[in-house]
Amino acid sequence: MSFLLACPHCGLRDVNEFAYAGEVTERPRTSPSVHELSSYVYFRRNTAGVQREWWYHRFGCEAWFLAERDTRTNEVLTTELPRPQPRQGSAAPQEAAAPDVPEV
Repeated sequence: MSFLLACPHCGLRDVNEFAYAGEVTERPRTSPSVHELSSYVYFRRNTAGVQREWWYHRFGCEAWFLAERDTRTNEVLTTELPRPQPRQGSAAPQEAAAPDVPEV
């Protein structure tokens, strides 16, 4: 099924211009157990409803961005560029850190 996706830079485009990179996940702590690491690598929530996902504009500006999409209808609710993550050890207050950009 085809649908439209709004790139934060280029605007509304056909979804075939993009590469889906999966739902947003949270990396385990610095020394994860084998169970935590395997869960992070292999398991996803696979929500039937709204989920946050990584997308890559492969035939456009080549930007990575986040989208909230309803997986039941493919309706895209929002798209946004990821916020930079604070450096480790910085004295800045911790805000909600943006997820790491997936590796291709």
